[in-house]
Amino acid sequence: MTKRLYVTAALFALFVTGGVAQTNAGKRTIRVDVNYTGSGVVDAGHKIYVALWDTTDLQNAQPVAVQSLDSKKGTVTFSDVQKVPAYVSTAYDPTGAWAGKSAPPSGSSLGMYSKKIPTPEPIDVAPGKTARVSLTFDDSVKVP
Repeated sequence: MTKRLYVTAALFALFVTGGVAQTNAGKRTIRVDVNYTGSGVVDAGHKIYVALWDTTDLQNAQPVAVQSLDSKKGTVTFSDVQKVPAYVSTAYDPTGAWAGKSAPPSGSSLGMYSKKIPTPEPIDVAPGKTARVSLTFDDSVKVP
């Protein structure tokens, strides 16, 4: 009886870990290295918000995920990206009152991962893989 229990437990563990491996194999991950070179102070009260989009229409759509940084340089990771190509933008909160859940406030510095501004650059990543991109922005583009 004990031997049967151990064999059953071992088989169960094998199936569970196999299922996890298959699940993780299908996940797409995008890592974004952010560098803000503007004049604003970035800290816990004045964050940089990094938004992941599934469309190039950054003005009329909602981001699929948003993460924040509390330093001028840092990396955010979007795990389990559902749709590619994906697009990334940034916004710096100079007010200290924005939570990144609405449009950025007036005076926010904006950036996007792009080779030809104002067109966002597509980020494609295969299932089970990680794409890493770098995004540098400053105070040259601001919300009016």
